[in-house]
This record gives sequence, structure tokens and C-alpha cells, in this order.
Amino acid sequence: MMMVRKSKGIGERHQKILDFIASYQREHKHPPSIREIGEYCDISSTSVVNYYLDQLEKAGQLERDRKISRGMRLIGNANPIGDMLRVPVLGVIQAGEPILVPSESPFTPEDSVEIAASMMSTKEKGKELFALQVQGDSMIDAMVNDGDIVILRPAQEARNGEMVAVWLNDRNETTLKYFYKEKEGYRLQPANPSFKPIMIKKSEALDIKGKVVMVIRKVDRLVA
Repeated sequence: MMMVRKSKGIGERHQKILDFIASYQREHKHPPSIREIGEYCDISSTSVVNYYLDQLEKAGQLERDRKISRGMRLIGNANPIGDMLRVPVLGVIQAGEPILVPSESPFTPEDSVEIAASMMSTKEKGKELFALQVQGDSMIDAMVNDGDIVILRPAQEARNGEMVAVWLNDRNETTLKYFYKEKEGYRLQPANPSFKPIMIKKSEALDIKGKVVMVIRKVDRLVA
């Protein structure tokens, strides 16, 4: 049985739920479902999500109507979203067999996603973040699916086990994988047993573009 520690005030998890409800409402014009809140906030049990929502209701941050689906409404004068970060979407990253680095991006400089600053760690807020749309299913066991948006922090180096966007310049290809440095070179590891790792020799050019710091799930895949 999962035990949830009772909090007298609004904690970090409560704030994350408020931020998600507000941003979802802004985008879709209706509140999220219990499952969508749980999936976004990494809460596997709907009863635990309800526990947090009940606390927010008691704290005067939320109104709930349990008779209808998605029956919730934010209340109060405080803006739960707070500061928003606008992250530009720079293009598509392949999560599958590597694809050619696109010469033209389907996205324009105006394309961007907004995320609540409270959802990012302190060290990421001041960084020049960028976003890429995922194409393919090689990272599904890491909860990164086709159509998702990954938020990345620019980086040229990575530690073993970090998820990175990589350009393979000698092959003119790009891919999203876990990074591992090995004796003879590098291993780009998928998170799907249907895909084989990509082995890169030390003599080949490998250009790390960024590390994944957040995944924005494709909403139309979720169910109420």
C-alpha cells in the first residue's frame, strides 16, 4: 500500500498539478482527466491523484464536481502558472533508425511550446533550452513516444546513461538515444528491444546537440 505524507501547505507536487491543470486548460479549453494528471506528474495511482486534488480543494485552490468527468476548476486570485518559459521547437529528432539530418525544418522560428517555470529545476531555468519533436518508437520504454516533444539543454558532452540528441556527421544522420562511452567508441542505446544499439567508432564524428530534461506527452494518445 502506498502511503502519502500529509502536507499542511502546498508542496512541490501540489504546485506541479496546479501548473499542469492551468496550462492544459489554456491549451484545450477544458480541464485534464485524472489519468492525464497522473501520467504527467508521474503518479501511477488515480487514488493518489485524487488525494492531492482533495488537498488542493481544502486549501481553496480548486473546486471539484465529482459527478462529472473532468469536473474541476481552479479558483483563487493567485496565478498557479507563474512565470512561463517559451521554448523554441527547432525540428524533428528520430527515435528509431537514424534519418538524414533535414536540410529544412518543418517548423518556423515562431513555433514554440510554453512550460511553467516551476516545472523546471533551478539550474535549467536560466539555460537556453530548445525543443524537438520525436519521430519513431525506439525510446518507448523510456516513456518517449512518437509525436512527443522533448525539451533539451544544449550540451556537447554527456555522461553514460543520459538521453541525448546526436548528429552523426560522417553519416549525415540524427537520432535520439541513451549515450554510453565504451573502449572502442560509443554506443547509442535505444529503449526498445525491437531496435539494436548504434555502435560508433572513435574515428567517426559524433556531435551531441543536447540532453533531454523534459518530455511533453502527445495529448491525443492519452485516455480519460
